[in-house]
Order: sequence, then C-alpha cells, then structure tokens
Amino acid sequence: MTAEMSAQSDPDVLIRRATTDDVAGIVAMIADDQLGATRESADDLTPYLRAFEAIDADPNQVLVVADRAGELVGTLQLTIIPGLSRRGSSRGLVEAVRVAASARGSGLGTTLMDWAVQESRNRGCTLVQLTSDKARTDAHRFYTRLGFTNSHEGFKLKLS
Repeated sequence: MTAEMSAQSDPDVLIRRATTDDVAGIVAMIADDQLGATRESADDLTPYLRAFEAIDADPNQVLVVADRAGELVGTLQLTIIPGLSRRGSSRGLVEAVRVAASARGSGLGTTLMDWAVQESRNRGCTLVQLTSDKARTDAHRFYTRLGFTNSHEGFKLKLS
C-alpha cells in the first residue's frame, strides 16, 4: 500500500491499512445499513477475524479504514485483479465502502474513493470497477458523480 493519506475534507482523518483491532469497528459499519443489518452480526467476530487474516495476507488485497482520532469513520476493500483482457492489464475492484453515520455527508466517501482510484493507478491498474446493490440508489448517484458509468449488468449466485 502506498503511504497513509490525510483526508482532504477533514485533515484529522487518516486513511490507513486496517489492523486486527479495527475488525469490530469495520463490522459495525458494514452492519449499519439497510442491507448489512440483515446479514451481519458482531456477536461473534470469529468469521470476520478469519476473513481479515486472509485479506491481510494477500498482497492483492487492501482493507483500509478512515481513522479520526482513533475513531473509525470509514472503510473499503480494494482488490487488485490481474487479467489477460485489456492487453493483460490489472483492474481494481472496490468493495464494502462504508462511512460511519457520524461522518456521512462530510466528503469522506469521496476521499475514500479517490484513495482507491489512486492506489489502483499506483499498482498499474487500467480500470477501477465496483458493484452496488440495486437498492442503493443514493450510492448509485454518488458513484456516477465520481465519474463511474453504469456500463454492465452484474450477476451473483448465492452459495450455501
């Protein structure tokens, strides 16, 4: 990961690589929305800690948090995917973007996404992509405002 970065919208916010100590706060942010509340639970952090270990050990994964004076106020995961298409280029995949309720509307989401785009560039990617649940219409407007285009249909298959 490139150097830590201070948020432009709030100089007291630092975007940094997540640590094991951040997992509970990240899970709380993921669970604090209409979709996450139905599928996440902070009652048992064991599966989240196991997932964190796998993410942290993989050089193509970067889980970051936005930290304001020790309080987690945002997070996202960036996956670098090497590929053969686009002349053998890599792409950045952004997942699990969350901003804590206390920081929403402050520009922090834009700062997190700007970080992800720049980190993707730094790692040689030629494309940044993401998916967003169809129910997240506010998020769709946000990504469009940042220059992302709704160019593809996404498909998922739940595995039990």
